[in-house]
Amino acid sequence: MNAPIEPFAALDLALLNDWQREFPLTARPFDTIGAEHGCSGAEVQARYRDLLRGGALSRIGGIFGVGAGGSAMLCALAVPAHQLDHMAQLVNGFDFVNHNYARQHHWNLWFVVTAPSVADRDACVDQIESLTGLRALRLPMKRAFRIDLGFDLHTGHC
Repeated sequence: MNAPIEPFAALDLALLNDWQREFPLTARPFDTIGAEHGCSGAEVQARYRDLLRGGALSRIGGIFGVGAGGSAMLCALAVPAHQLDHMAQLVNGFDFVNHNYARQHHWNLWFVVTAPSVADRDACVDQIESLTGLRALRLPMKRAFRIDLGFDLHTGHC
């Protein structure tokens, strides 16, 4: 028999699960989310800060759509295995990095850079190369692929 979920755990799960899509585009989105869950916007922000610190999510923010302005590029680094976690944290520290993930391959740390311009995008990757001492494989987006990256955390399905 499963133990009951603590109130904060239930709220955390809802904040992670329910707002992967259709995040409110309002002047006070955290108030809107709080109203849906019976709490304040300040409490929602505090819970998200804790979830960020705990590694349950990496960022909350918009991503430029191709054709809507900006420039995106998929990149990869060949990172020594013992440095992978450290390098992932460094890469995640850049504002224009949406996410990164590890792969079992020579190019084992992949990340997406989305910036307001090609120059900003390239400067970000240049800075990542300088900070890590590694050359990035740069794969500029030629055509958009729309993949829903949301996962139902209750079932584990997309």
